[in-house]
Amino acid sequence: MIQVYKGDGKGKTTAAIGLIIRAFGHGRKPAMVLFDKGSINYKHSELIIFDRLGIHYHITGCERMKPDGTFRFGVTEADKREAKLGIEYAKDIIKNKKYDLIVLDEILSAESYGLLSTEDILGLLELYDGKIELVLTGRTDNQMILDKADLVTTMKKTKHYFDEGQEARPGIEY
Repeated sequence: MIQVYKGDGKGKTTAAIGLIIRAFGHGRKPAMVLFDKGSINYKHSELIIFDRLGIHYHITGCERMKPDGTFRFGVTEADKREAKLGIEYAKDIIKNKKYDLIVLDEILSAESYGLLSTEDILGLLELYDGKIELVLTGRTDNQMILDKADLVTTMKKTKHYFDEGQEARPGIEY
């Protein structure tokens, strides 16, 4: 199946990682491609556990965390190049059929923010043959992409402590 976890609420990546852990526990071979998460901080979180378990992942994206701990917003040409490399990598691991579950984390946000085109993602989805579980996460309302999914779950923000000025916390947000 193709699953989508989307929306402006917290929990999209967390849900996808939970699915990876569940699949791994059942003897499946999961993999994750992280789009636009080129920060070292991601290496110090769930990816440490992936390393210990031998779960495959690939990080693509430019560094967005500034030395003062804030994040850089906006899209550069380097960001676009990284996203294109990420989608090519994702296509390769879908084609090689080595993994039972592939999570494309924040690929939908990469499209929404102009790092990738709708055609990039639709082209990737054309490779889907129904023999793996494919999970896409991020922020999107692109109906052409959503129509390709078998399951769409929307995480909706009702209230978030970020709106009150709370900074991202290690082990919780990253």
